[in-house]
Formats: sequence, structure tokens, C-alpha cells
Amino acid sequence: MAKPNVKAVLLSPQRTLGEKPLLVVGPSLGTSTVLWTEAAALLGNEFDVIGWDLPGHGVSPAASETFSVAELADAVIDLVDSIAPGAVFHYAGDSLGGATGLQLGIKHGERLKSLSVQCSGAKLGTPEGWLERAETVRAQGTAVMIQGSAERWFAPGFMDRQPVVSSRLLHALRDADRFSYAFCCEALAGFDVRAELGSITVPTQALAGVEDTVAPPSFAEEIADGINAGFNTGGGTAVAVALDGVGHLAPAEAPAVVADLMRKFMMEAGK
Repeated sequence: MAKPNVKAVLLSPQRTLGEKPLLVVGPSLGTSTVLWTEAAALLGNEFDVIGWDLPGHGVSPAASETFSVAELADAVIDLVDSIAPGAVFHYAGDSLGGATGLQLGIKHGERLKSLSVQCSGAKLGTPEGWLERAETVRAQGTAVMIQGSAERWFAPGFMDRQPVVSSRLLHALRDADRFSYAFCCEALAGFDVRAELGSITVPTQALAGVEDTVAPPSFAEEIADGINAGFNTGGGTAVAVALDGVGHLAPAEAPAVVADLMRKFMMEAGK
């Protein structure tokens, strides 16, 4: 395994970095920083918002070998240090980006001001399911995932209400490097931090879509309960919130709601 290389996109207005608190946001598998465009715009006057892309997605180069979710978290730290060395930052991520956030909390908690884990879990799917998907995409490309992802990603009716947003996200999936996508699947196959949640000391917000079949609200509750269980032994505090009418991509499906919840949470955690 090797730590991958990920690249950043500035999602807030151009200004001298450091004038505002730093917020780093991470994507779901198959998407890009476009997932965060609208939510980041709503937070961009108060925070410097930096989005990162998964290997082979968006602006990030393709991966050449397998990596773990923990190594993705290491890559995010390297990325932040290349922009703002040693910065302590707020972090929010959806799905695989949220799983990366949990690894940041476990391994790099001293670098975080707050953590918002969205539409994710301490374990996602089954190893067998992820490995099967990896082989399918390696053989047939990411386009084979478009129909299934459209069904998994969005709450009923969202694609009709927001055709431009949903189209952009599905185009990001189509354009992703098949081999890098497969490596991400293999990383998720090996991801299970349920036993380590109690070591997270940073204030954590776990958001879940009521319509999400991939990471339902019970997953957010498991994250919060696991973190809170460690409180008496030095662990942190966490809260779980369920979002009505939202599927698996909360920042794109309900950007105003997500931005508002994040803003309040980050301010309470300390800007």
C-alpha cells in the first residue's frame, strides 16, 4: 500500500488564506468537489473552504496502487500542510470522505477543530460487495455504475427537481478513472473503525439522510454512540442528526440545511 496523492480546489472566494478559519471538505466515492459547490458557497464568507478530490477523480491524479482509508487521511494532512503548514482545521466529508474524516479523528485528532461526518459510517457495506464492485469497474469502467449510483445517491424526486446538480455529479462518476475507483472500493472493503470510535476526542457531528439506503441514520447514531462511549476515558462528544428527504449526498441534496447545521456546529466547536 502507498499513500495516495490528492489535490485541492478552492471553494470559497479568492482571498489571503488564513483570514478566515479553514474548512476542508471531502467527497463521496464517484463524485468530486462539485458535491460541495453550493454548501461551500453558503459558508464561503465565514470560512476558507478547500475541497479535495479522491485519487483519479476531479483534479486528483490517478492512483497507481492500492491504499487504505487511513492513508487517504494521511494524504489529506499532507495536502493541508502544502497549503497551510501545521494548520488546525474544521473537516467535513460525505460517505468515503466521511470515513476519511473518522480516520482523521482517530489518527490526526490534534489537527482538527471539529468533524462533520455525513452520510457515512464506521463500516460501510461488506468486503465482498466492495471487492466485487472493484472488479466490475476495472473490467467495464465507471459508466457501469451510473444507473445504480443514481438510485443510491439521491432521495426520490431529487433528479427531477435538480437535474443540473444531479447531472454534474453523475458526470463526475463517468469521468473518474476506473482503476482509482476500484482502489477506493478496496479501501472501503478494509475499512472498519467501530472499535476505535471511542478514541476520537474532537467534537463530532454525524449527519444522515432519512432516505439513505447506503448509510442510514442508524449509522450516524452508531458513530455518535461510539465516540460518546469513550468520553469518560478521554473521548469526545458527538451528536447524530437525521435529515428528512435526503439520500446519500446531503451536501448536494440539502446544501442550505447542511451549511446551517455545519455553521452552528463549527461556531460552537470554536472558529
